[in-house]
Amino acid sequence: MSRVLLCALFALVVFAPGQLRTSTGIPLRILVLNSAEESARVRAQLANGADFAVLAREKSVDATSLDGGLLGNVDPSTLREEIRTALQGLAPGQISPVFRLPTGFAIVKVLAPDELAGIAEFQRSRQAAIRAEGSIRFDVNVSGFSEAAAALASYAKPANWNTDLRQSCAMRKQSFADLKARAEKLAAGADDPGHSPADGVALHLGVAQVYAYQGDMDRAIAQFEAALRTASAGAPKLLPEVEEMLGVGYLHRAGAVNDVYRHPGERCLFPIRPEFSYTKGADSQKAIQHFLASLKLRPNDLETRWLLNLAYMTLGKYPAGVPKEHLLAPSHFDSAEDIGRFTDVAPRVGLGAVNFEVGGLIVDDFDNDGLFDIVTSNWDFCAPMHFFHNNGDGTFADRSAQSGLATQFGGNNITQTDYNNDGCLDVLVLRGGWETAMRKSLLRNNCNGTFTDVTVEAGLGTPTTTEFAVWVDINNDGFLDLYVGNENEPNQLFLNNGNGTFKDISRSSGTDLSVLSKAVVAADYDNDGYADLFVSNYRGDSVLFHNNHDGTFTNVAPQAGVQASGHGFAAWFFDYDNDGWPDLLASSYAMSIDESVRTYLGLPHLSPTMKLYRNLGNGAFRDVTEETGLNKVFMPMGANFGDVDNDGYPDIYFGTGELSFASLLPNVLLHNKGGKKFVDITTSSGTGELHKGHGVAFADIDNDGDEDLLEVVGGGVPGDPHTFRLFENPGHGNDWISVRLVGVKANRAAIGARVKVTVKNGTETRAVYRTVGSGGSFGASPLEQHMGLGKSAEIVGLEIQWPGDAQAQRFASVPKNQAIEIRQSASDYRVIERHRFKLGGDQLGGDHGQ
Repeated sequence: MSRVLLCALFALVVFAPGQLRTSTGIPLRILVLNSAEESARVRAQLANGADFAVLAREKSVDATSLDGGLLGNVDPSTLREEIRTALQGLAPGQISPVFRLPTGFAIVKVLAPDELAGIAEFQRSRQAAIRAEGSIRFDVNVSGFSEAAAALASYAKPANWNTDLRQSCAMRKQSFADLKARAEKLAAGADDPGHSPADGVALHLGVAQVYAYQGDMDRAIAQFEAALRTASAGAPKLLPEVEEMLGVGYLHRAGAVNDVYRHPGERCLFPIRPEFSYTKGADSQKAIQHFLASLKLRPNDLETRWLLNLAYMTLGKYPAGVPKEHLLAPSHFDSAEDIGRFTDVAPRVGLGAVNFEVGGLIVDDFDNDGLFDIVTSNWDFCAPMHFFHNNGDGTFADRSAQSGLATQFGGNNITQTDYNNDGCLDVLVLRGGWETAMRKSLLRNNCNGTFTDVTVEAGLGTPTTTEFAVWVDINNDGFLDLYVGNENEPNQLFLNNGNGTFKDISRSSGTDLSVLSKAVVAADYDNDGYADLFVSNYRGDSVLFHNNHDGTFTNVAPQAGVQASGHGFAAWFFDYDNDGWPDLLASSYAMSIDESVRTYLGLPHLSPTMKLYRNLGNGAFRDVTEETGLNKVFMPMGANFGDVDNDGYPDIYFGTGELSFASLLPNVLLHNKGGKKFVDITTSSGTGELHKGHGVAFADIDNDGDEDLLEVVGGGVPGDPHTFRLFENPGHGNDWISVRLVGVKANRAAIGARVKVTVKNGTETRAVYRTVGSGGSFGASPLEQHMGLGKSAEIVGLEIQWPGDAQAQRFASVPKNQAIEIRQSASDYRVIERHRFKLGGDQLGGDHGQ
């Protein structure tokens, strides 16, 4: 059964109220656009021979866009009147004129016989065309997100609804209430004699998804059970997946009744140890029964075996209780190294009260008191942002209302900047990714603990579907410009005018890439003094834009050897081997538990792995993925890097997962072994949170000289929330220095400035390199650069290369184990006085060392 079949309630928003699709009809595609002008342009392209499915994927705002606009075989009598009228007189292969729907301006196509040689074959070829791999085992989908997204897309909305955050919230609530009301009516008639068993199963599953979206697992499970009865009676081929979905439903409810989403502790850390098993085990036991029933029909299904092993873990019966033929042995998950176990301290520092869905994270000093504060977002249209002020005693205070951030709803991702060079960090909020175009928010820091929304006056108010952007000074004028990666619209490059406004130079710069971009990052990869751009795309090749020094860019990815293809997601530049040249990590993102489990079992992958490209220093890169141990698939969303053991080499943390409740995979911590290899230390470090990881940041929160790990955790729907994680670093005894830069000629935040620390460890002299930025593409670490130095370190030199300045700024013999501030062109630095404190309370004194 494909994912599209599970969007059965799409019938509620495209088809006539009270009508149902049947197994007979005509094969259709649909394309919906926001304006009459755009729809006329697209209709002209179609008349000139453009591919309907391609344009639907690129342009359509309808929920079917990811599937090339496919509606499937449809009985015309069940369609809305507007669509029936448009279909009149259309022969196979023909395309309708533009017509009006409540959701926009639509075009439909009747598929020709050669386009649809049987619906089953068409479904298979469509899936292969969209996802580029027809053989990958994609996750079973239990979340209700697709149904809710389709309902919103087709709901009648006022003009400019997506530029008003309160209106957006209202539209989400109203469209879902309408969907739920119709779903309940459908549920009552799902098994009517006029429906085939397969239709009945699809309707029960669709209704179950609606209940799952809100976390009403009792009703969702009742619908899954009804689907199982219907499949058993007349659609046996659907039984394996329906059994698995029931298992997922029970396992998700098990987490809820045991309160692990709000108070996870050790119960969500993989592998779950027996002493932290669930106290209420009935739902886990039911999940096991259904997973075993599914495996009886599909004995080699890795996804179901994985979920079965997890269910046994929740009961404290892993590994001994798992049937031998389905056991995934603990040895597959052992860590090759142990650098110490991290401890989640979020509840005791005041960060455990908020539950998140998908969300962004910034850790930085927003009030210039020398302490790192925390800002979070939540992509729920109705959920406010949060500002947690660092009290300086190991606790945080929620100042969301006082700061004004509580009036900012939604936000897939957030990042910090100082766009106006006033010395106070501002916030950019990105919205709309995976679903529908939404407004961004540029929040100006008023330097008094409050923020003001200046999006419209800054010229950034146009809604787009995005969750990634990067601040970068492309012309070295001292003002930070903004590059935004979009999904359904061309990417945008905004030039900072220096007066609080921005100019869109996307087209003239040559950066208006029109693909589904899932990360945009910047670095001066060729050390020519100008920042370049890398774009990681979910569909198609990655792009490396070389800065031509004249406001234009050229894609040199093929020549540079960085065309990572297929399912691109999180990405960043970092100097993983400390040779002075920025290297490039480009992750892959296949929505497949099967592919991730293959990583642990050492089985071949069907999906592209992540890529690590080593900068050769001559404008080209070499793929070192395999030799560094990164030829793996982890399904990372949130991702960032930091130095967890202060050895001077950046380590990696991936927040994993996708929308489905089935997507329970450990987040992953990879230790950098001297710039040669990355080793998985997830199990030994205790950082393998099983739920969906999003915003990730590394920061020394307690001023003890090592970087702690912070993460926003939560799924993509209200029924899959999770609380915040702050994993306290156990410490490793290595030396360090933390460097905060203040630009004068360069941008005030010093983004893009490069720091080189020459350090002597015994008889060895080496260099450690960092570039000022927030780190990875989903989650923002402080702009202040924390740099591990190894054991018994002596700093013999510190050098700053500022953007646009050919002359490096140098200091000799800087003391270690302290935080310092360096102002551009200054002859000396300032020590930032910080007291070490215990997370959760109690100041420990002024010792900055280990």
